[in-house]
Amino acid sequence: MVDPTSDLGEDVTEEDAATCETCGESIVQESTHRVVPWVDDGQIRHAHFCDEACREEWTNPEA
Repeated sequence: MVDPTSDLGEDVTEEDAATCETCGESIVQESTHRVVPWVDDGQIRHAHFCDEACREEWTNPEA
């Protein structure tokens, strides 16, 4: 996977791209790409989402 702090619009293929935690789609050069970071037991974690709707579904699955 590509360093999530890099410019994801350059030199990223579908094989290297992050995938959406909700729908599983590859995220390549998407302006709607969202990332949610958190700390879990002293480790930094993050989840990628292809858009705000997928992020919201992951955050609030009951909604």
